Amino acid sequence: MAAIASHSLSFASRRPLSASRPTKTQTPTALPVHRHPIGRSALSSSQPPRRPFKACVNVADSTSKTINGDEENQMSGAVDKKDLPAMKTLIQAYKKAIIDGDEKSAQENETLICITEIEKNNLTAKFAEITAEIASGKESFLRLKADFENFRKQSEKDRLNFTSDIQGDVIESLLPMVDSFENTKKEIKPETEKEKKIETSYQGIYKQFVEVMRSLGVALVETEGKPFDPSIHEAIAREESQQFKAGIVSQELRRGFVLGERLLRTATVKVSTGPGQVKGSSDAERPLEQTLEAKSDEDSSPTTSNS
Repeated sequence: MAAIASHSLSFASRRPLSASRPTKTQTPTALPVHRHPIGRSALSSSQPPRRPFKACVNVADSTSKTINGDEENQMSGAVDKKDLPAMKTLIQAYKKAIIDGDEKSAQENETLICITEIEKNNLTAKFAEITAEIASGKESFLRLKADFENFRKQSEKDRLNFTSDIQGDVIESLLPMVDSFENTKKEIKPETEKEKKIETSYQGIYKQFVEVMRSLGVALVETEGKPFDPSIHEAIAREESQQFKAGIVSQELRRGFVLGERLLRTATVKVSTGPGQVKGSSDAERPLEQTLEAKSDEDSSPTTSNS
């Protein structure tokens, strides 16, 4: 400390050496400082050195230039990372060492600042990496969850469609039985008590059959009094009707059925031409398509007048 004190106060007079030794005048020399030229001026002058405080803080910028490879590993291994003081404390100690001209303490504090900054940068990089992995994992999880939800909905939709198709095929194959029951009810008139019991029995069976069909969602196609709809009605004739206007279904010949939105069978009907006499004796018995074509031909024929 005496040598450092005499060096830092180089402009003051030195004390003479002891009498037992020959008197010899020594010229004070500046200590060699390689990494801190600013520190050299601080040691060779009695004025307090001025070092930019920014250089003490922005160690991360100079670390990649001055510390690399083995040097960085040696500095990190020389000090226990758990024992590193706070950055604020290091900066204050480093600043005090620069002001006091304590080069050794300044170097030690700068080394600790560098190590702390390196650890901070490493932790920041690891934190950013972990955050990116978490975000990527969350995005993948949400995407997989959405895909699974879409798959579940599509599977449920396919299952319902498959079940509906099977039900529709089975019910469609049973529709002739409905026609048989309806025709039997219209044609047979029971006279004896035994015949009435038989009719009551099969009518009860038919009623149960209808209830089962209704529970499955089977419904009748609306016909009489409704406008003719070629998508659900099959017209086989046109006839004059005092009750219905033209284009209205006047009579149902065979029932039609629907299952939900699926048409199982179209209804066979007759369509009203409206009140009044229908042209042509066979118009009521002709199919609707032929009647409409004939009427169209009549409307398009030129009208002639007698001179």
